[in-house]
Amino acid sequence: MITEDAKQKFNELFGYESQRLFFSPGRINLIGEHTDYNGGNVFPCAISLGIYAAYGDRDDNTVRMYSMNLPDQGTVEFSLDDLHFDKADGWSNYPKGMIAEIINQGHKLSHGFDVVVNGNLPDGAGLSSSASIELLTAEIVNDVFSFGIDQQELVNYGKLVENNFIGVNSGIMDQFAIGMGKKDKAILLDTNSMKFEYVPVELGNHVIVIMNTKKHRELADSKYNERRAECEEALKRLQTGVKIDSLGDLSEAEFDENSYLINDETLIKRARHAVFENQRTLLAKAALIDSDLETFGKLVNASHVSLHYDYDVTGKELDTLAETAWEQPGVVGARMTGAGFGGCAIAIVEKDKVDDFIKNVGDTYEKTIGHPGEFYIAEISDGPREIK
Repeated sequence: MITEDAKQKFNELFGYESQRLFFSPGRINLIGEHTDYNGGNVFPCAISLGIYAAYGDRDDNTVRMYSMNLPDQGTVEFSLDDLHFDKADGWSNYPKGMIAEIINQGHKLSHGFDVVVNGNLPDGAGLSSSASIELLTAEIVNDVFSFGIDQQELVNYGKLVENNFIGVNSGIMDQFAIGMGKKDKAILLDTNSMKFEYVPVELGNHVIVIMNTKKHRELADSKYNERRAECEEALKRLQTGVKIDSLGDLSEAEFDENSYLINDETLIKRARHAVFENQRTLLAKAALIDSDLETFGKLVNASHVSLHYDYDVTGKELDTLAETAWEQPGVVGARMTGAGFGGCAIAIVEKDKVDDFIKNVGDTYEKTIGHPGEFYIAEISDGPREIK
């Protein structure tokens, strides 16, 4: 049992019983990829896979953290009086950054603490383990010290941690999906206005299968920032003739009429993905509200095709998973999810076809890529919380 293991490890490492248990989910994005920093809509949900933490108070200013998923990094120790980014501290820079941000926002932690984390989120798989650990830390600190910080504020802190402490120029989707997650609901979030609504995801006799390429990807080192810069340049060129604040302001027809202003084949493709993907999220919401899973699945497929041809972020591993999934009986849709360049894809599959699906896609993937993938069934979950 993942929580029992964390409690046992805590006792073993720190020599006393942990006092509390916390959980923070990972996330998948159903549709709306690479739209969050382009002022568009995203459509993510929190999932039942995530990160658990066994927690104990200390009476000094030291924080000690240990990850059962990265045991070779050992126990990381730092002081509340010295919270700076240190590459040598690895994964613990995310919790450290969150603690620093909460302090920056005017809150004072009266003591340090010990934490053992244990997760079933595959590391670097694009299910947002970094945002999950940020919001896990936020939940712990907010709860233990009774700060009463609003959940949406903590979500914003998470984005600030990524941008300013870690140095990744990411949007807000990951933190928002995790922090604001609700069971059996996806979140349609307009990243321009930050307006959001919960949309019921009723899959009937279907489930979401997560397919992990097992190809590790680091956002900061990937082409993520390059894609972002390309979209910014395309927007700048469009703004010479159209009054818009972001690519998300354009309809498909407006984009087609004005794409000549961009005057660069690559930049046109990047911007076209952002505009058309944004519209797909709105159509996807309508399909789910109408319980029209078939239309929803087609939009999911179209998203992958656009990410492949226009945005060029899929790669052989993700394409193999999605394209093989499309051929399987009982599949209504499949696409990469997350930033791309490795990580995960998702498929919506009939429950009684899942075993065959995993076997068939798994066999083809291993044959084509040379190493096995991993498959998980994901339920749509609530956000970060204490486990009583």
